[in-house]
Amino acid sequence: MSVAALPVRRRLSPEESREAALDAARALLVEHGPQAVTLKAVAARIGRTHANLLHHFGSAEGLQTALIARMGHTITSTIRDAVLRARERGQGSREVVDLVFDAFANGGGALASWMILSGNENALDPILTAIHDLVDELAESQVGTARPIREETLQLVLTALGDALLGGPMARALGLPREQARDIAFQALLGHEG
Repeated sequence: MSVAALPVRRRLSPEESREAALDAARALLVEHGPQAVTLKAVAARIGRTHANLLHHFGSAEGLQTALIARMGHTITSTIRDAVLRARERGQGSREVVDLVFDAFANGGGALASWMILSGNENALDPILTAIHDLVDELAESQVGTARPIREETLQLVLTALGDALLGGPMARALGLPREQARDIAFQALLGHEG
């Protein structure tokens, strides 16, 4: 009778281990919602121990905060590029609207709501800081008589968050196409350009 060899886990650097955990957390968020983003589930997904993740994040809250920070950095970088492209073309960008809506639809809205409802509003600080920094950067280069970018950002983010949480059922209840909220947000953005 032969004994099957146990699989050998590749030793990861601390940064590689942290990144693998965040990748797994993001996948769990999208697949199963924010309640699935636990240290135990992430550890099982990447073949590491609960203790290993505690070492990197301190707690499930720390993992979720790190995930929010990473998502905030990724989406604001993408949006920054889209806004700059739209400004170069001298037009409003549906791409910007879609990127913001997609960020909330692909787990960001659910995670933000989960953090707020669980009393962990401080976990949102990294994404709010990333949005604030992006808006400050873009406001410096804003030209013309357009509506202030802070107001546009507030309207767009709140609309995208609401759409992520209730957009599908609400559109169905009103007999509207699922993309209607995105269309409305884009038209509002165009209507305020000067």
